Amino acid sequence: MSTLTSLKLTNATKPTSIPVIQQKRNKLTTKIWEQIQLAEAQASGGTYASKRFKTITTADGDRKTVELEKRVRPWWFTNEEGKICVAVKYGSKAIHLAKDKTAVELGSKDELVNTLKVLKSAIELGELDQEIEKASGTIRARFTK
Repeated sequence: MSTLTSLKLTNATKPTSIPVIQQKRNKLTTKIWEQIQLAEAQASGGTYASKRFKTITTADGDRKTVELEKRVRPWWFTNEEGKICVAVKYGSKAIHLAKDKTAVELGSKDELVNTLKVLKSAIELGELDQEIEKASGTIRARFTK
């Protein structure tokens, strides 16, 4: 019993569900992580394809899980002035990072990975929660027609 006294004991319970905004943040940080992997792969001259699992039924009627590659489209583009711009997308819509600003302009492609990491940390800290809620609401509204 003396070994337990060296630990800080508490009466804690595991939460049964994650708050909705945290689920949305997690979804967006997963997507931005894929963008970071894609940018790093392109910088090193390689390719990146995310994996996903799909359950299929064979001709015999057996169910089988198959691993497939999922195409990851880059969120960055070159604007009219030749600068690289990065937009953060929730679903297919770019979210506003500031008032009427939907992209980050970069000086060169070398800044891309660091910019994506900064955006990921901002999302994790909850700085874009209002914009995530707006984007989520517009996406959800399209399903209720």
